[in-house]
Amino acid sequence: MKQPFFYDVTLRDGNQALKKPWNTQEKEIIFNKLIELGVQGIEVGFSGASDMDFEACSYLANLAPENVVISGLARAVKIDIDKVAQAIKNAPKPRIHTFIAMNPLGLEYVLKKPLKEVKKIAVEAVSYAKSILPIHGEVQFSVEHFGDCKENLDEVIDAVQDIVKAGANVINLPNTVERFRPMVFIEMVKKMREALPENVIVAVHCHNDLGMASATTVESYFAGAMQLECSLNGLGERAGNTNMYEVAVALNNSGVNVPLNMQNIYETAILTSEMADVQIWEKAPIIGHDALAHRSGIHQDGVVKTKHLDKGAYRAFNPELIGRTEAEKLAFTSQSGKTAIFELINATQYQISMQEAVYLAPFAKHKAETIGELSLKELLELYFDKICNVEGPFKLNEFNKIGSDKFNLNFNHNNEEFDVIVKGSGPLDACISALKNVGFALELEHYEQHAIEDLENEKEKSKAMSVLHFNHNGNVLITRAIHTSTAQANVQAVFNGLNLMNRVI
Repeated sequence: MKQPFFYDVTLRDGNQALKKPWNTQEKEIIFNKLIELGVQGIEVGFSGASDMDFEACSYLANLAPENVVISGLARAVKIDIDKVAQAIKNAPKPRIHTFIAMNPLGLEYVLKKPLKEVKKIAVEAVSYAKSILPIHGEVQFSVEHFGDCKENLDEVIDAVQDIVKAGANVINLPNTVERFRPMVFIEMVKKMREALPENVIVAVHCHNDLGMASATTVESYFAGAMQLECSLNGLGERAGNTNMYEVAVALNNSGVNVPLNMQNIYETAILTSEMADVQIWEKAPIIGHDALAHRSGIHQDGVVKTKHLDKGAYRAFNPELIGRTEAEKLAFTSQSGKTAIFELINATQYQISMQEAVYLAPFAKHKAETIGELSLKELLELYFDKICNVEGPFKLNEFNKIGSDKFNLNFNHNNEEFDVIVKGSGPLDACISALKNVGFALELEHYEQHAIEDLENEKEKSKAMSVLHFNHNGNVLITRAIHTSTAQANVQAVFNGLNLMNRVI
């Protein structure tokens, strides 16, 4: 198939729907982002709408690069067409875009003219536009409300054939108000495409009243519409226009060579939102804050297991494709599980094993049921409380070095106090020996220690994290503790392990 032609209408259709339309300087910023994005056509405005819009159209036409079509919108009347021609005369590739409605409702109640008369107006407008353009200029004609032309489609096709003979290079078929399922509109597009000469470009311009503009646009491309009219962030009247990003990614996923610099999408979306003062919905496809977020435990498990693959279990596209630097993100709610805890905590300077994540999950779920999604800080607070300071029948009271190789351990077990003095090669060895002497034997299999920076307290540059592996009934039990003292971290980790052994984890 031919490469799609992305024709952006943000500066016209999008701008006219803003509560505060952009001035020339603001339009220039968006215009430059569109050039960087690589769109092939830009509708710079409706030059007949106001002096400000005429000024903006003229200014932007002078900035246009050689390979980009610059278009202005005009009603099918001479004064509007002249305004556009004057505004874009310095564009390397100028295009006059004129339109009129041909649907039964518009003919009867808005224009109050029969189709025969409207066709005459359209033919004369296109012919006049063609006559005042330079030889390399183009004329685009839009059948406004084409989506409402089901009842008189054959007559509209006859009219458009005459409009093409009058000089229209591009026939645009707008779904000006989205009323039906996409295939109804797409079948109409297909019929029009089949009725026109091959050299005539068919375009679609879909509004999003029912939320299907992007789907309709994508499928229209496969039905023969090569020019896809879109806007940044889906800006436009009412529920907006076709969102360019959705169309671009959907076509890319379908194996189509998309002629855009797609890595610029996310940056462009953020800027456009700020300038339009229209927030990006957090669940918006492609660019929404939550578009890469996973909260379901089942989904999170699949995400983690396929994060190294090009195709993720629950990932529609690679975020890098559109310039999003963050990867898929996991968030913990009552619907999440051990996988989220494991991934979220291990992404910090702290560590957690899957065994410990299983143990922590019920506590985290219980808290999330009460307050909703847990922040990383709240999850780490639970981690410190439940993993690094495990409550149970054993309670460490004191551990002190009282000689070159002597240590004193004082602790409680089920409210019974034990005070033991023992020799040892170090704090960990002494603690385990002292416990063994009073009937609490432990089999240590592995020991490691890490330095942890204290990010909140500058006076305490680092803490020690002790990680111990014990043999418990033939299984490995992992336990850890954090303390400013290496010795205390070691001993607290032992007592955390003792308490964990009294629970099923």
